[in-house]
Amino acid sequence: MWTMTITHDIISGTEAAYLQDDPPFGQQDYAKDRKEMPVFSGVLKYFPDAVREVSKTSWAGNQQHHPDKPLHWDRSKSGDELDALTRHLMEAGTTDSDGIKHSAKVAWRALANLQKELEREGEAPLSEYNKKY
Repeated sequence: MWTMTITHDIISGTEAAYLQDDPPFGQQDYAKDRKEMPVFSGVLKYFPDAVREVSKTSWAGNQQHHPDKPLHWDRSKSGDELDALTRHLMEAGTTDSDGIKHSAKVAWRALANLQKELEREGEAPLSEYNKKY
């Protein structure tokens, strides 16, 4: 059983994203907003094994495209999220030739698509690609 006790903000150092002149959540209570985004208890604790599998997808992609560089998202290699997601979805329940589960690749592509969507809409205060800030 995997357990962890967190006594501080789960995403350390993100407080500044919520304290900008024009904060992404309007003039709301920042502490309350963060409580309504339970990254640990509402995502990681629900899906710890699935998140671990998705991280394997990140690692495999980095090894495929940039084995000599630290782990990073090369967005120039990732532009057709919904098409790629659908290709992997058609093979969900099986493992790809690189040893990564197609379902993990579906989840990775879904997260990539959502991240880019939030950035385009200016709703990604933690991203350097956010269009609003």
